[in-house]
Amino acid sequence: MHRVCISSTGLYVPSEVISNAELVIAFNQFADLENARHAEAIAVGTQRAIPYSSVEFIQKASGIEQRYVVEKSGVLDPSRMLPRLKPRADSEISLMAEVAVSAAQQALAQAGKTAADVDGVICAAANMQRAYPAMAIEIQTALGIQGFGFDMNVACSSATFAIQIAVNAVQTGSARAILVVNPEITSPHLAWKDRDCHFIFGDVCTAILIERLDNAQAGAFEVLGTQLLTSFSNNIRNNAGFMSRCEDRDPNDRDQLFYQEGRKVFKEVCPLAAEHITQHLAKHALTPANVRRFWLHQANMAMNQLISRKLLGRDATPDDAPLILNEFANTASAGSIIAFHRHHDDIQAGEVGVICSFGAGYSIGSVLLRRT
Repeated sequence: MHRVCISSTGLYVPSEVISNAELVIAFNQFADLENARHAEAIAVGTQRAIPYSSVEFIQKASGIEQRYVVEKSGVLDPSRMLPRLKPRADSEISLMAEVAVSAAQQALAQAGKTAADVDGVICAAANMQRAYPAMAIEIQTALGIQGFGFDMNVACSSATFAIQIAVNAVQTGSARAILVVNPEITSPHLAWKDRDCHFIFGDVCTAILIERLDNAQAGAFEVLGTQLLTSFSNNIRNNAGFMSRCEDRDPNDRDQLFYQEGRKVFKEVCPLAAEHITQHLAKHALTPANVRRFWLHQANMAMNQLISRKLLGRDATPDDAPLILNEFANTASAGSIIAFHRHHDDIQAGEVGVICSFGAGYSIGSVLLRRT
């Protein structure tokens, strides 16, 4: 059995940014249009008026200050409120593949590797651009990797679940190295017209190179162990799929986009995640106090603060558990990987860290790392 590591990461960031202020202006203009259109129903009480959003509401609810998106003009158009994406011919590279290739190339360059050193690609993301052919095979081909590729979806835990699969493949010798890519183009599935969640998501792509430790450069992060957990819940859901048209569904129906019972998620997931991490550490004779840094899923600032407090018995500092969602918003499975990508250079040899994701399913994945 081979020792396995994360040898490098890559990050693609879209060029367009939407600030909370911009988002609020567009949403409130939309609310005015809708409330005027349904003024009679609102007056007699058969329909509720859409309340305004505000910068203060968004920051208090989430800690988010802005988000990157692949296209902002459509989102900020109060008569549209969703990105304007141009269709691409089958002969052109798809959007998800394009951003994944960019992040993957960064990861390869950082590790001093080429496509010839990699045997597989796992495309792990909360939303796939199409059913088939697999996004991973398109990404693999665009990168020039000989071997295999496949897609997988465990919502916001997709990256950590894919890391375990990649680790197993490298550990057993079925692959020398695996690229895990997380092209989280979340803006098309966000209900931008819903005040309770219109600010949550942003677009990004991360890439992680998993390889044999003896093939990696000095300073890689050895994977000491991975742990996964799922427990079914309807509290985070998206019902869109190929069966929807057979049910004569309107693609604009509210449940065809992301929706959640936010308070229930907060109440149920935080203790689950803290207990999951504690149990994982205990299997390796460690406690949270032994951990140099926690790279947590980036969905909500209050969630991360509570999970960190449960783990450490005190409020976490930015050094204990860095936050990046103020800049990126919730980027589904990529969030914990962005936190790791941005905040690992100062980890010293021998120090231990944990990447942890949690989200719809419920799903929780953790990766225990040690700097070499």
